[in-house]
Amino acid sequence: MNNTVDLTIDTKQVRQYLTDFIRGQVSSAGFSRAVVGLSGGIDSALACWLAAEALGAENILAVRMPYRTSSSDSLLDAQAVISQTGVQSLTVEITPMVDPLIERFPDMNRTRRGNIMARQRMIVLFDQSAAFSGLVVGTGNKTESLLGYTTLYGDSACAFNPIGDLYKTQVRQLSRELGLPQSILSKAPSADLWDGQTDEGELGFTYHEVDQLLYLLVDQKLPPADCKAFGFSEAFIHKVIDRMERNQFKRVLPPIAKLASL
Repeated sequence: MNNTVDLTIDTKQVRQYLTDFIRGQVSSAGFSRAVVGLSGGIDSALACWLAAEALGAENILAVRMPYRTSSSDSLLDAQAVISQTGVQSLTVEITPMVDPLIERFPDMNRTRRGNIMARQRMIVLFDQSAAFSGLVVGTGNKTESLLGYTTLYGDSACAFNPIGDLYKTQVRQLSRELGLPQSILSKAPSADLWDGQTDEGELGFTYHEVDQLLYLLVDQKLPPADCKAFGFSEAFIHKVIDRMERNQFKRVLPPIAKLASL
């Protein structure tokens, strides 16, 4: 890229705004507690950290939900967040829950298996929401949402999402401000759905690059042709726009056929 798009945020101001947002969302729903799915990745770690700061560590339940192929490092990173924030925690192994369905269809590909894991984790979280009397906190960032890099009714399901308007690079900025563990800040983003899986490997481009293009297209509302002046290739621009358009259905509520006009 010839020109760099500045995605710098005022981390102190954003930190204050998001903790206020969490308190407001939880209290307006008549709750005082929250539940967070803690994977060991940077997004869920940041959401957990902010929730603990907003509501008090004793009012947060962090749930680790490993599958048999999950990285042991992810569990350790999640534990580091639990230890440093002091939140309550629970570990629920999802392997015996998802394997019967996976084994029912021997030809199932990795995407289908990953979606089953993501949706099973959300079943666990909403069950714990009822048991703990806490709202489920969303942990998806803006980049993932715009690209459709989420599982519908899986990791995208939540009661509210404090980090959903932060691009991945901004998640990193705020995470550094809060002092998240270095092991989380430095590792490659991954949904940890299979061995060696990384977000950027699946997407085919880096978050640093796509965040800048998304900012121009979405926040600045630049025409695609104008984005080429920032050094983006026409092929990359169309690839990103195509992903956004194909996954628009994930970002809206299911349409309902209205009968009033009949």
